[in-house]
Amino acid sequence: MIQTKHAIRKNFPLIGRLRYLLEDFGPEIRQYFVEPDTDGKPFNRLQRSLVYQRSKKEIDTQPFGTQLNVYNTGYEWINHSIKAIPFKEIDTNPRVKIGSEQCSKPYLASLYNISAMSYGSLSKNAILALNSGAKQGNFYHNTGEGGLSPYHLEPGGDVVWNIGTGYFSCRDTHGNFNYDAFVERATKEHVKMIEIKFSQGAKPGHGGILPKEKVTDEIAAIRLVEKGNDIVSPPRHSAFTNPLELMEFVKLLRKGSEGKPIGIKICIGNKSEFLSICKAMIDTNTYLDFITVDGGEGGTGAAPQEYSDHVGMPLREALAFVYDSLKGFGLKNQIKIIASGKVITGFDIIKNLSIGADLCNSARGMMFALGCIQALECHKNTCPTGVATQDPKLAKGLVPEEKSIRVARFQHETVKSAMELMASAGIKHPDDVDRTVVSTRIDITKSITFEEMYPELELGCLLNETTVPKDFISHWRKASINSF
Repeated sequence: MIQTKHAIRKNFPLIGRLRYLLEDFGPEIRQYFVEPDTDGKPFNRLQRSLVYQRSKKEIDTQPFGTQLNVYNTGYEWINHSIKAIPFKEIDTNPRVKIGSEQCSKPYLASLYNISAMSYGSLSKNAILALNSGAKQGNFYHNTGEGGLSPYHLEPGGDVVWNIGTGYFSCRDTHGNFNYDAFVERATKEHVKMIEIKFSQGAKPGHGGILPKEKVTDEIAAIRLVEKGNDIVSPPRHSAFTNPLELMEFVKLLRKGSEGKPIGIKICIGNKSEFLSICKAMIDTNTYLDFITVDGGEGGTGAAPQEYSDHVGMPLREALAFVYDSLKGFGLKNQIKIIASGKVITGFDIIKNLSIGADLCNSARGMMFALGCIQALECHKNTCPTGVATQDPKLAKGLVPEEKSIRVARFQHETVKSAMELMASAGIKHPDDVDRTVVSTRIDITKSITFEEMYPELELGCLLNETTVPKDFISHWRKASINSF
């Protein structure tokens, strides 16, 4: 009654406390007792249950038909074929070759892989389980920008080393890129590709955030930083300042890694900046090997709400733009596109392939396979399932030997589902999925294919101003190889 900070508790000292208690338990009450199966956010109960069922190899079929309203705007479906292919005739684990003509060590990737999640954001046991699952299922595990830890390497799964603006695991004492430290790690056997991170969908332009509560002595040593402060990545790179310098950096990383594929991860913002990278590739005759496109709907352990909600182009538009840009510059035959952002089902994979992706990454889907219950406590170091925490008392609940099997199962069943959907559409290989395969409803009486929604550019039309489409011309003119 005598405290002055909370008016409700001062006026109602007993019942007022109940209000705060109910507020604390509000998310759990809504998730378990209130929300319908199709309304939960960021992922609804149907989506989460599908991951749990596939990871445990339980029945993942459903009775009585769809719970979705097929006449709602935005409803999507695959255009199947009368000439469907028998499932026994398809490869349920196809490989996608990543590597331009300038790459001497191309990598054969799976169709579905583990997206960027750092050690520090996730627990040691979670990283061990993910990488062990990648080893069992023969797919790759992206390190996230938090550096290359022993737990990414110990199980022996394929690794994509994500290098962000903080240059963790390859930085000097001032936070600048350290070539010798890079070479030491990039040449390790299990590191298969190098990814330069420009931005991620949940917080583009902000940089990664690891709260000081999660920064242990070990994490500080792995990242080559000091303990005791929040680790906040700079918003931009210091190793290069313009597209031409980026191409030099790409060549440096290719040399230091002994010819492994080099790519970038980007959430599309200003279109002209991406076009400037394409122009620089043409001008220098230097190719990226892959581009990971992260949609604005991508997830994270910690981000300001405004960034999560209102910064960054959504994945569908971004994929169409990146694919068309590469095709317009005549670069697509050299570069593979990786889609990232709420990809957890076989249909999600098909949608992204249809728009222009060659393969997909998933972070939160793999977290569900680990046992994540969407408690939304990733940033508090209190994750109850031991996935996103550095509290050893909580992390011990996640047993890598058990959860790794679930990760491998989930990935296998999801790729299998995607390939069966392709077979139903009369398609044998992911390379043959185009924009005619998926339709979407734009109002209650009309639907269109992705081909109609996103008409493809003509091959090479962006190489000369006279052939640039009018929708691209202002961005094309603004794009410069000398400036982002």
